[in-house]
Amino acid sequence: MDGEGGERLRDYHGKRDFGRTGEPAGREAPGAGGAAGEGGAAGEGLAPRFVVQIHDASTLHFDFRLQVADVLKSWSVPKGPSADPSDKRLAVPTEDHPLEYEEFEGVIPAGEYGGGTVIVWDHGTYEPLSHDRRGRPVDFAESLAHGHARFRLHGAKLRGEYALTRFRGGPDGGGTDGGGTDAAWLLVKTAGGGRGHGTPDPRRARSARTGRTLARVAAEESEE
Repeated sequence: MDGEGGERLRDYHGKRDFGRTGEPAGREAPGAGGAAGEGGAAGEGLAPRFVVQIHDASTLHFDFRLQVADVLKSWSVPKGPSADPSDKRLAVPTEDHPLEYEEFEGVIPAGEYGGGTVIVWDHGTYEPLSHDRRGRPVDFAESLAHGHARFRLHGAKLRGEYALTRFRGGPDGGGTDGGGTDAAWLLVKTAGGGRGHGTPDPRRARSARTGRTLARVAAEESEE
């Protein structure tokens, strides 16, 4: 992940000690020896990827990530994505993550940034849907920079059309998403996909990758 991708991951690298955490370093992480994290499925194929992880850190929340170029743009969603169009879910932007993070599941050690247990609740691909007023497709990164992006999810649990809309912060506010440190977005389902799955009880939810719960992952890693 050379050049711009490595630059985008500067905040991610700066917050983590990869000698302690099992999170994927991506490339160009200080002390990572230039090696990519394991996996790499997020970078394969033509369709961009998405992942929703449940993260039992200082607060229990969901992390929503969309592949944009060679990074995962990321938001913390306290109540999780909803399949109900009447639900407007707060989404707070966080630092960009490497593509390999799509497959990360495990326990981040106490004392590390984001210390706690992580599972992959859902993952799959998405289709960008943003258009300008003349109906012409708009580059997805550009639509995010402008504060409104539409997309269709093809996941194991989340399906149909969603939108992310920035309601606080702006393009000149700095930060990894161009929205500033106080930026906030809304994640809303707009159409399609039937009723789908509602937001689960995160303590009982199971991983789309391994079928494990948060408690199971934590217990298994404590036994190692």
